[in-house]
Amino acid sequence: MKSDRLLSILLLLQTRGRVPAHELAGRLEVSVRTIYRDVEALSASGVPVYAERGRHGGIELLAGFRTDVTGLTADESRALFILAAQGAHAALGLDAALGSALRKVMAALPAPHRPAAEVTSRRILVDATRWRSGPLEAVDLEVLQDAVFLDRRLRLRYRHSGEQAPRTYTVDPYGLVAKAGVWYLVADRRARPRLFRADRVHAARLLDDPVRRRDGVELAEVWEELRRRVEDPQDGIDVTVRLRRERLDMFRRMAASQITDFPDDDGESEWVTARLSYPALRAVRQLLAFSDTVEILGPPEARAELVRGVRAVEALYGETGGAGR
Repeated sequence: MKSDRLLSILLLLQTRGRVPAHELAGRLEVSVRTIYRDVEALSASGVPVYAERGRHGGIELLAGFRTDVTGLTADESRALFILAAQGAHAALGLDAALGSALRKVMAALPAPHRPAAEVTSRRILVDATRWRSGPLEAVDLEVLQDAVFLDRRLRLRYRHSGEQAPRTYTVDPYGLVAKAGVWYLVADRRARPRLFRADRVHAARLLDDPVRRRDGVELAEVWEELRRRVEDPQDGIDVTVRLRRERLDMFRRMAASQITDFPDDDGESEWVTARLSYPALRAVRQLLAFSDTVEILGPPEARAELVRGVRAVEALYGETGGAGR
């Protein structure tokens, strides 16, 4: 463990330059006293590292010192060659750069680790796109990337779901997120976090104004807040249903993102009870796809909404029934 920690300190200093001892301690989850002992150990082994105390002090390597040691273990080497959602690199224009980077990493790996890393790249593939998600629209991320990396504001023409005409927004980007094959722009609008699907951006223009992010707020933090809003909406509704066991497998697949529990399932009864969570009352109409094999037990407003859905379908086919025949 100590040797791994020493190598981590060395690589952090080589990458970051001067780093305060308390920051190293926080990253490596040890005490500041342990960090200073590790620095002494590195110095004793011939690494030109020194510490400066004081308000602007920190730990630093002698200028010009570099090490070619990758420090990768066998598991770390394999992990680098398991690439999720390779289409993400293509969308960012980084496919060629990725291939080049991996070739360089492979050449730099300790010789005993190279065969395992090469086999891993051929035997493991992670595809983050959901089944039957339908064809995704082509997305041009160039302007969005420019805004993210140049720290500039963006003017968007954006179409919301269910709307025909796009709206205009001026936003302050934090970054881009790829989730299940879909790209999102995470940004502030009027100092409040917003999420924009990249395939609904009709036009994007880079502004001359510098970005105005909230102080101390990072992309991961904003994404987590927005993700929770989507998954746990304030106006959501919890629903209890019963379904025929013969439809259980299909139900699990089609309603996977709504299912929260299967209470008291003995594995034998003809009917299975399930609990689901929907972002809005109208969304329970999804259950119409299961016809009479799924029944809503509660709450009453969910049952009433499904009845309204049935009547709407009946009215539609009643109106067009003659033409259909």
